[in-house]
Formats: sequence, structure tokens, C-alpha cells
Amino acid sequence: MRLYLIRHGQTESNVNHVLDTAHPGAPLNRTGLAQAEALADRLADAAIEAVYASDLTRAVQTATPLATRRGLGVRQLPELREIPAGVEELTTDWTRYVSTLARWVTEPHFKLDDGEDAHSFFARYDAAVARIADSHEVAAAVSHGAAMRVWVPHRAGNVERPSTRVLANTDVILLEGSATSGWTVLSWAEEVFVP
Repeated sequence: MRLYLIRHGQTESNVNHVLDTAHPGAPLNRTGLAQAEALADRLADAAIEAVYASDLTRAVQTATPLATRRGLGVRQLPELREIPAGVEELTTDWTRYVSTLARWVTEPHFKLDDGEDAHSFFARYDAAVARIADSHEVAAAVSHGAAMRVWVPHRAGNVERPSTRVLANTDVILLEGSATSGWTVLSWAEEVFVP
């Protein structure tokens, strides 16, 4: 199957560099709402059968124009949520959060207080993606920056790990494959990959 994995649009938390991972999270700002509409335009020709999103406000708002133009509803999957920041929630210093995610390569049990370890994150995110892949040939899913930057390199064999690739608001990672056969990145933010 083909999965359009999309980062949500811009929020004021993004603008102010606030680590905002908890439910319900910040809504899209004016720029983010415009990005969501532009995303629907960019993907107008994609044969998307279903549109999913995490249940965080910004993800649902980003997915709505894409779904509406196809006469679809947004299917919310909490498992597509951002990796929780735990005790670092709402900080503007991302050092501990980012270093925790980097440590997962060799220390998957490590986590911030009130956070999530790698095993828990991959279990829930894998389950969400498998549910989508088992039901559709082509689907879109709106998720979150850190979750996408961690999950994709660990599940797609053709992306370096850890990835330092930029993933801006409403950037799309197009994947092909399945939970059983594995995933290949076809494009990352419009950069085409050779499978």
C-alpha cells in the first residue's frame, strides 16, 4: 500500500518553540490553517481512499480539508500522537527531549519522567500504521514531527538512522509497503528516493 504520512500544520507552539505534545494540544494558527488548505490542493490528484489523524487538535484540523474535499471523514487514531515529553511538556528547551529520542538507538528502555520509552512508542505507532495498511491501498495519515522522524528511519530501510532530514509543517513522507514486508520511502518532503 501507499501511505502519505503528513506532519500537521503550524501552531503558535511551533512558532514559539514550545514542546507541546499532550492532548489536546495547540490548534493551528492562521498560517497552519492556510497550510492545511494548501496540502489538500497539493494532494488533489492522489488516489487517497481514507484520511487518518492523531486525535490532537492540530492533526485533526490539518486532515480536515484533505478529507472534506474527498467527501470523507477524518478517522482519529490516538496511536498516531506525538512522542510525549513527560516532565518536559511546554518547555522551550528541547535538549532533554531530543537527547532522549537519540538515546533510543542504543537504550530503548530510556524515557523522561512521565514519558514513553521506545518499546511503547513503536508498539502503538506500528499498530496504527498496520491498521491503516490492512484496510486501504492508499491512505493519508496526519501525525507529528518527532514521531515521524523516529518511526520512519526505524521502519524504512532506505532512510539513514537517525535521520537529520528536515520535516516542516505539512511536509509529506510517501511510503510504500506493509507491516509484514517492510516500508520504503518513495519521497520525503518532495525529495524523491530511488527504492
